[in-house]
Amino acid sequence: MERFVYADNAATTPVSESVRRAMLPFFEDGWGNPSSLHRKGREAKAAIDNARSRVAAAIGAEAREVYFTSCGSEADNWAIKGAAYAARRKNPEKNHIITTVIEHPAVLETCRALEKDGFTVTYLPVNSDGLVSVDVLKDAITPATVIAAIMFANNEIGTIQPIKALADTAHEKGILFFTDAVQAVGAIDINVKDLGVDMLSMSGHKMHAPKGIGALYIRRGVVIDRLINGGGQERGQRAGTENVAYAVALAQAIEDAVASLDDMKRVQAMRDRLIDGLSAIPRSYVNGSRESRLPGNVNIAFEFIEGESLLLLLDMAGIAASTGSACSSASLEPSHVLLSIGLPVEKAHGSLRLTVSHDNTDEDIDYILEQVPKAVARLREMSPLTEF
Repeated sequence: MERFVYADNAATTPVSESVRRAMLPFFEDGWGNPSSLHRKGREAKAAIDNARSRVAAAIGAEAREVYFTSCGSEADNWAIKGAAYAARRKNPEKNHIITTVIEHPAVLETCRALEKDGFTVTYLPVNSDGLVSVDVLKDAITPATVIAAIMFANNEIGTIQPIKALADTAHEKGILFFTDAVQAVGAIDINVKDLGVDMLSMSGHKMHAPKGIGALYIRRGVVIDRLINGGGQERGQRAGTENVAYAVALAQAIEDAVASLDDMKRVQAMRDRLIDGLSAIPRSYVNGSRESRLPGNVNIAFEFIEGESLLLLLDMAGIAASTGSACSSASLEPSHVLLSIGLPVEKAHGSLRLTVSHDNTDEDIDYILEQVPKAVARLREMSPLTEF
């Protein structure tokens, strides 16, 4: 059998066996509509309620503060648009949003859509590690500001932001604080009450649930507009017949992830071994913070090569990796995240993202460290720009 190493967990994760087992009854006898009053409906409603309580407990929230969505992107859209429109309806002068230059497209494109509808948006810069300054956020807040939307951990370079300090700053100035925590939930310990965030998004397929389920935490007392109108599902806030099986899957996945947080020390050790080993390749550069970084994230740039060519060679060797966000992998443009932390275009084009998880082994790391230098050397031999 050919060797296969999956190192693209930031893009998606395989559905775990425990999640598959948890979902299965709702594809069989548990197929009722949670809005129905008969037995089948009540059974489905009980499953949804139980899943909501479990997701809430995993992040330190109340069950009534968790709303199921179809994905993280929907949750991002709902949080930002819902807050923006609710505030402007009460006070037309409330028309300013703050975010950062390194956000996921689900946030950046939402903000750009709101700009077309009369809102103004400030895109905060980051330093060379991808970190946002609390003082820069403070200076950007104006009397017109509604919300600051700053991601918990970057999907490309893995940088973890000082979320509590940023949320505290937002609240000192009287604005809402939302964080896209799609990459962070399940990878690090998160308690929404301790952090003080007003809203937080997550996505199941980043932690071994299927694609097509996410959730939005909305702190009790925060009122935002609906994104989807229709029936009275999700306590009247998000219309659409609930996806019972996938909500149960998300609950199982997040519980499993929280229970496995101690194993993140092993994942982090694999990450560090990859960073140290790949950094030994001449003219290579680690992207993102070494200290404030997701446990499984490695992002490194190699001069004189194209990242797409490197991915193809690694794929031929049985290694699944990425050059950046899976949502923009078909684009020929260099990563906006890497450009924002100061990389020139040619270095950004030569980036490699490896994201490892609990499923990876030390043998996987050995194999990656064996194959990547070979692939880089081969590409540099063919490059007209190489100095080697």
